[in-house]
Amino acid sequence: MTDNEEIIKVIETLFQAGISKDLEVLKDIHLNDSKFSSFSDLPPYDLKDYQTTIELEELRFVSISDYSYEIKNPKISIFGDTAVVAMELTQKGMLVDNKAFTGEHMTITGRATFVLVKQPTWKIAHIHLSKID
Repeated sequence: MTDNEEIIKVIETLFQAGISKDLEVLKDIHLNDSKFSSFSDLPPYDLKDYQTTIELEELRFVSISDYSYEIKNPKISIFGDTAVVAMELTQKGMLVDNKAFTGEHMTITGRATFVLVKQPTWKIAHIHLSKID
């Protein structure tokens, strides 16, 4: 597999966790290091560390049923053992409130930037998701 294919596979693994609900893979694809950081398209909007990011991604994916995503126009730039990936991203699903037994359809159209490092496999070191709407 080429570096570009491996990098896209890591990013797809993140979003596939929302479909499969196999949340254990999230720990495998993120860089478990104090250098990790992320910004999300959903609150809270502050800069998050590895542990907080994992917890919020797990919460997000268990709260959304019928989740789907589409990656559009990915641009991968590799600089040695570092890669920057910019893309358009559409996420859809049903946001479920289990306490009230209600659901709300959601569509998030946005942009995403990922920074990955190769140590020895590609890991996500930074995520920035932002809504367009």
